[in-house]
Amino acid sequence: MPNLKHIKNRIKSVKNTQKITQAMKMVAAAKVKKAENQVKASRPFSNELARSFTKLIASKPEIDKEKVTSTNPLDNYPELLKQRKLQTIGLMVVTSDKGLAGAYNANVVRRAVVRVREILREGLNVKLFILGTKGVQSLKKYNFKTLKTYTKLPAIPTPGGCAVIAEDLAESYINKEIDKIEIITTHFKSTLSYQVQLWQLLPVIIAPEKEAQGQEQKIEPEMLFEPNIETVLQKIVPLYFTNRIFQAMTEASASELAARMQAMSAATNNARDMIKILTIDYNKARQASITQELLEVVSGAQALEG
Repeated sequence: MPNLKHIKNRIKSVKNTQKITQAMKMVAAAKVKKAENQVKASRPFSNELARSFTKLIASKPEIDKEKVTSTNPLDNYPELLKQRKLQTIGLMVVTSDKGLAGAYNANVVRRAVVRVREILREGLNVKLFILGTKGVQSLKKYNFKTLKTYTKLPAIPTPGGCAVIAEDLAESYINKEIDKIEIITTHFKSTLSYQVQLWQLLPVIIAPEKEAQGQEQKIEPEMLFEPNIETVLQKIVPLYFTNRIFQAMTEASASELAARMQAMSAATNNARDMIKILTIDYNKARQASITQELLEVVSGAQALEG
């Protein structure tokens, strides 16, 4: 017969856990709404910036390297826009610092491992830039080459923090430590779903022109740069570079919070179901105990009478 005290203690323990998961669910729900609004507000600007930048690069502007005087890696646009022989790929993996987010971090790490192995099979080298404590801990056991790790990042990404990461990536690219930059992050769809994606940051992907059958090819207007192409590139290249990293971290932050809210909701529901089962077991054990006591009393009375 189960111990009544033991069952009662388990019910109490599960109820305490349920209170914690319920509180974490409410906190995540409050934060995910703010993160969702930030993602939706930043997407139009980020998409338009990427489209304009790609269009600018597709126009093949003439770049004068001698006019670059800044020592900031992000301002060295001639080197950032240069395409060279591919030998080493830099892979930035965006994970979270905290757990209890379901399979969020596991999905990102699994995609990163698959991509690294694909690169190695192609005969290329790969170097990692890992964001988030969970990513650092999970990828450590694979012994992949890691250049930089970033932990204890702000819960809500800021352009200033992303600029620091962008400078490190740009410096590695300029110093020819890496020849291509890719980002593994998550695309926030809704509070119920997200998708792990692979973005290419550098070199810039220029979509091929598609000619419609039976239609004249669309003629793009000539682009004029004021006051000059160097000034425009010196402004837009750092902005594009930093913004793509900021957007990747913003999408990842919203996806993480949504995953944590779902995980805590599931944990709360599981705790409720467990409490129901334990309560039934407790009532059965108590009823069996009472029945046993009654039988002992009746048996004792019959023995005295006999």
